[in-house]
Amino acid sequence: MSAPSFTDRLVTRERARIAAICVLAATIIGLLYLVGTAHGTVDSLGRPLGTDFSNVWTAGWMADHGQAPLAWDWPRQHEVQKQVHHDPAIPFYCWPYPPPFLMIASLLAKLPYTAALFLWQAVTLALALLLVRRILPQDRDAMLVAAGAPVVMVCLGHGQNAFLTAGLLGGGMMLIDRRPWAAGLLLGALVYKPQFAVLIPVLLAARGNWRAFLSAGLTASALCLLTLAIWGWPVWQAFFDSLPLTRQIIIEAGATGWEKIQSPFATIRQWGGSIPLAYAMQGLVTSVAIVTAALVARKGSMALRGAAALSAALLCTPYVLDYDHVLLGVAIAFLMADMKARGALRWEPTWLAYAWIAPLCGRTVSEWTHFPVNLIAAMAILALAARRAALFDGLRLSPLRHSPTLPA
Repeated sequence: MSAPSFTDRLVTRERARIAAICVLAATIIGLLYLVGTAHGTVDSLGRPLGTDFSNVWTAGWMADHGQAPLAWDWPRQHEVQKQVHHDPAIPFYCWPYPPPFLMIASLLAKLPYTAALFLWQAVTLALALLLVRRILPQDRDAMLVAAGAPVVMVCLGHGQNAFLTAGLLGGGMMLIDRRPWAAGLLLGALVYKPQFAVLIPVLLAARGNWRAFLSAGLTASALCLLTLAIWGWPVWQAFFDSLPLTRQIIIEAGATGWEKIQSPFATIRQWGGSIPLAYAMQGLVTSVAIVTAALVARKGSMALRGAAALSAALLCTPYVLDYDHVLLGVAIAFLMADMKARGALRWEPTWLAYAWIAPLCGRTVSEWTHFPVNLIAAMAILALAARRAALFDGLRLSPLRHSPTLPA
């Protein structure tokens, strides 16, 4: 068996604990500062607390007050955000989601803004951490390293939904063999954020799990029909009418900031490439990611299937931000589970450490150097899952040059 690399030997359990404690402390201190210095629902930087949560709460408020279709009307929603936050200079956070997410938003909007934000983040974070606990039940440090991951700080700061997305996709992949109907229910609920669900039908078909496939389809259809029953066709019409503007402003023009978007499309655009070239590169990476994840789904262990699915999901959309890499955190947990069961390969500890720390500096490094730190992390985790499946599960990809080594 080959010896671990020099960088592999630097990645120890004790150093992982120290890093997680430091990041977790910084997360708590930072959040307390933002809340403690806020004026009402606006932080000291002039942004809504939870920034992106502003579009969730205001869209829900509009739905609760008979204005559901207007949530996709950008000028109208901005006016509501100004009123909610009592600040005419508040930045605008648009509502780009399909109508099923409006059901959650309308429930959250029945609470005061800050209470809804705290509840939303606490419940979804707890679900994501519970999933990590189920993936690594015997690892005493798993919860600490997961809670202290830099991406948790990023997601909490943005009031985002990545904890829920990771819980649904990761939970679905974990249950797919043992409880296919429950797995399909979780995977079908991803209709609320469909850019991370495009590979699910392919993975389920590749695995041949038609019960999960049917359950996912029925769940997605039921959620869409429920929105029709509650608000009627106008909400879907408003959503479809908003898509060209979302594509042109948010995706193609990069209004969010290229350094924040961690996709092949955004990387090409940040490097000065044209929109057609960016779409071509995105299409190529998406195809490779889906095929790779599907091959792992056919042959790989449960843990490797989960790691491949969550990392590939991040590569399959032109619009993925650094907080979405909560999915990669769960993918790391899946890989760790497989490493505990079957040993570690050379360079794996190094790449896992890289992927764990990447969201802490990925945005800044991308802004300064145009180097796609987080994109490289997602590619690396998918490659590691495929390599392990090729070595341990007979998946035919390419000849392997490294033999397994036991973890230190």
